[in-house]
Amino acid sequence: MKKRSVSKSAEKKPLPKILRNKWYLYITEFFAGMSVMAVELGASRLLAPYFSSSQIVWTIIIGTIMIAMALGNIYGGRSADKNPDPDKLYGRILIASVWIAAVPFIGKLAIAGIAGLLVVTINTNFLIWAAFLTCMVVFVYPLFLLGTVTPSLVKYTVDSLDDSGKTVGTLGAANTIGSIIGTFVPTFISIPAVGTAVTFLIFAGIMLVIGLIYFISSKQGAVKTGIAAALFIVCCFTSPIMGFAFWEKGLAYEGESIYNYLQVKDYPDRTELSTNVLFGVQSVYMKSGELTCMYYDYAMAAPLMTASPDDADMLILGMGTGTYAKQCSTYFDNITAEGVEIDNKITDLAHTYFDLPDNIKVTTYDGRAFLGGCDKKYDIIMVDAYQDITIPFQMSSKEFFTLVKEHLTENGVMVVNMNMRSESADGINDWLSDTIASVFGNVYTADVYNSTNRELFASDNGDMTKLLEQNTASLKNEDLRDLMTNVNSSLVKYSAGNRILTDDKAPVELLGMKVIDDIIQEELVYYKEAFAEKGIKGLLE
Repeated sequence: MKKRSVSKSAEKKPLPKILRNKWYLYITEFFAGMSVMAVELGASRLLAPYFSSSQIVWTIIIGTIMIAMALGNIYGGRSADKNPDPDKLYGRILIASVWIAAVPFIGKLAIAGIAGLLVVTINTNFLIWAAFLTCMVVFVYPLFLLGTVTPSLVKYTVDSLDDSGKTVGTLGAANTIGSIIGTFVPTFISIPAVGTAVTFLIFAGIMLVIGLIYFISSKQGAVKTGIAAALFIVCCFTSPIMGFAFWEKGLAYEGESIYNYLQVKDYPDRTELSTNVLFGVQSVYMKSGELTCMYYDYAMAAPLMTASPDDADMLILGMGTGTYAKQCSTYFDNITAEGVEIDNKITDLAHTYFDLPDNIKVTTYDGRAFLGGCDKKYDIIMVDAYQDITIPFQMSSKEFFTLVKEHLTENGVMVVNMNMRSESADGINDWLSDTIASVFGNVYTADVYNSTNRELFASDNGDMTKLLEQNTASLKNEDLRDLMTNVNSSLVKYSAGNRILTDDKAPVELLGMKVIDDIIQEELVYYKEAFAEKGIKGLLE
């Protein structure tokens, strides 16, 4: 019989000394698992200021990363069988580390480029397509490379079938433990402390060191290690300097918290807070103390729907920078306002940039959890809680609004800011309104002029609109009286339907995304016309 010849490329190369006791292989697996999870969490923070951090965006991130890892597993296994050379594995780790270090820079440019391309090429699902293509372009390749780590390490660690189970199990445990740490450290330590860009650099640096130690100990790969180290150093200088809104100049503040991207713009007449680069303003402070011409003004109808507006007790769920609390305190003499805000960083910014008085109490907590542990009843409860641009599902359900009602005094009023007005017969506002109408006896809505906001007022008091009319007539401030007269005339009594959101079924993100898509389509008409007329120059202008 003829002996089958074995090619040199298929022969198992003797392992370098650093890998012979397997400990370095386990370390590699540990930090690879850690870095994958850190990149996944970093990806959500990179995309959130542009596309939101909704469950839909998270699904896109997780799905594309799983695709990358699966393809990496397949390639890594085949590559290890064909040419079991650890130089190739650690070379891929060097490439992945440099790519990850560059993500905060190239990722933002990619988002801008992809968004510009989609403006002129698609008509629906803009955010979904933009988030998906960004993930494919920016994150698939480096995570594909890290996906090759596990099958390659199995090839180097398994000596015989006698201990293969133990060895593979130890590798799996190392990967899992690393993944656990890579989940908690970015969320609770690195992103709040140093931001998303530096978080990418930290974990990229760890993988770079893993590769450098291997090649240095093996006394080879001087060129590739030198290039990788040099590129990483370049990324250390370039990645952190590019802000999320890198085209904006003169921002008063740009930073991140555990929950949000935060941007403060300071103008001569007002200060604005945005938690999303693309979708408007979340809080505004008028330096003159006048009305904002935003939904906060319309919401001041709520105190006027009570028997004693000047002596009312008010709770605001989703305090933000305190615009609504300050306005009510300004226009109603003895009103008592307090708020709940989950993001302590926003509260800090409220005191620093938005002149939030120290006597307005703010509790750092989730709004629903606060109500669950609170016995106090209020005359007015304002619900204005948003996660980026979407409504948290737990604050949109029948159970939640029932809890709000239980914390209202007799004939108390709830006002809800609905941020995404839609003319769709089956839009998110109709679902919310139906849900609220299943809890409260009287529901009225008013569309905010020149805005996508709609204010909803709910109470069991059948005289709420009469009180509004009476109290408006006695207002001393002429501007507020005129505005409240307009609000009263624009109120529409809501006829309840049967679209009920519950804790078990509240598809607010899908409903919200449909509305956002409609809003974007209206905006895209302008950009498409500019592109048709002037090409790329029109888009840039």
